[in-house]
Amino acid sequence: MKKLFITCCLAATVTLTTGATQQAFAKTIFNFKAEPWSLKKKFLPRMVDYTSQEKPGTIVINTSRRFLYLVLGNGKAKRYGIGVGRSGFTWNGVEKISRKKKWPSWTPPAEMIARDPTIPRHMKGGPDNPLGARALYLGNTLYRIHGTAQPWSIGTNVSSGCIRLRNQDVEDLYARVKIGNKVIVE
Repeated sequence: MKKLFITCCLAATVTLTTGATQQAFAKTIFNFKAEPWSLKKKFLPRMVDYTSQEKPGTIVINTSRRFLYLVLGNGKAKRYGIGVGRSGFTWNGVEKISRKKKWPSWTPPAEMIARDPTIPRHMKGGPDNPLGARALYLGNTLYRIHGTAQPWSIGTNVSSGCIRLRNQDVEDLYARVKIGNKVIVE
């Protein structure tokens, strides 16, 4: 039996089987242009005053406030809204960007598959991929700063520990940072 995976606006995964269920789904009309979700203005990217002893290019992630700061120097930073780890999946520490990837593929770790055996074992990069448009890999960890196909999740505790941004925001950040840049998660 062939399965079709669809990520819905409620961040749930729906599994449809072939046959009558798929035919009914095919007749359903979706209004994606209406964007029923909204993002609080405070989570949109902006330049902010930011005092730090860190070098320009350093990323400071404040998980409790759900903001990522790219230190620019001279008392300024670019601030982005983020989605962070849900309860039990938060972490802190210092890493470096070890790799950058455009439209990365996604292979969930064994722990994630154990928690949810219905998730795909691998997804090629693309607009529906959970890692979104870009990924910044953090050291030798399983954690990344990445985009998302679920922009309504910004400002929430939703991930398994990764830091997610809207796709257009991670594309901007990706262009501004280099491999080796310091990342502080607090």
